[in-house]
Amino acid sequence: MASFAMIKELSEKKDKNGNGYLDMTVIGSDKKEYPAKIWRFENNGQFEAGEVIEIEYTVDNYKGKTQLTITMIKKAPDDMIKDFVPASEYDGKAVFSMLLEKANNFTDNDFKQLVTSIMLKNREKLEVYPAAYRLHHAIVGGLMLHTASIVEMAEKTCEVYPNINRELLISGAILHDVAKVFEMETSKTGLCSGYSVGGELIGHLVKGAMYIEDTAKELGIDEKKAVLLEHMLLSHHGVPEYGSPVRPMFLEAEILSTLDSLDATIFEINNATGKIEEGKFTERQWALDNRKLFNHGLSLTEHKVNLGE
Repeated sequence: MASFAMIKELSEKKDKNGNGYLDMTVIGSDKKEYPAKIWRFENNGQFEAGEVIEIEYTVDNYKGKTQLTITMIKKAPDDMIKDFVPASEYDGKAVFSMLLEKANNFTDNDFKQLVTSIMLKNREKLEVYPAAYRLHHAIVGGLMLHTASIVEMAEKTCEVYPNINRELLISGAILHDVAKVFEMETSKTGLCSGYSVGGELIGHLVKGAMYIEDTAKELGIDEKKAVLLEHMLLSHHGVPEYGSPVRPMFLEAEILSTLDSLDATIFEINNATGKIEEGKFTERQWALDNRKLFNHGLSLTEHKVNLGE
């Protein structure tokens, strides 16, 4: 078979006989990801992640999973890349503007200054960055989509529980992943290509708290409010196993952590079940406790974000 695909990941390896081969993950024209191999192949810099390629291949079954064996590969025209990059259905610039407007409407001037200042300093990357390398919202514009979803859920939660400090919660929701623009590196596709040195050594939770501390000092913000937001960012992964140095210790921090996990889980389930037919089970999803998932066919696939239009 012949087709076009985009290389998402690529590594050069040796088989047991010492022959070189390429081990890849490619995105097909159906936007699905497939493991692929090119046996007895020395790359020598010819191909790299983020490129669109034209291939001839056979489809194999390896340990119960579909795998492509590529028998011919060559570069495709550069302008084809737009057909293969998964992206948010919402324009990142529009989502950013909506969130910035929410922050500008805060009555608490300290939260307003902190959030808007950090957002504007990182605007260019925030508008287009994915939210992850491999997991939830790992798509162009995914960071703004994930953030907006949590903000909307947070606002609905505040309607049910009026004792919540709305502006504290919304501030934490807007800023919770802001340092992913520091943590991740992107390729020409706009997708994450790996982690920066600082991302590996520090991570987005700690760096986000550092953004808040530095900005609060710069603007003369009430230290108590800054510390509350720092704690929300540091604790939003919930437990040490997932990277949080502390667990949530007040209501708004607990809500943020819960909503972050919920939105990620919803995305993962929708993404997995959307690839299979109604009445079928997915393969085990390691990001969801190695569970199989069932497509019952009763869910709507549409994702709504209120842009205030």
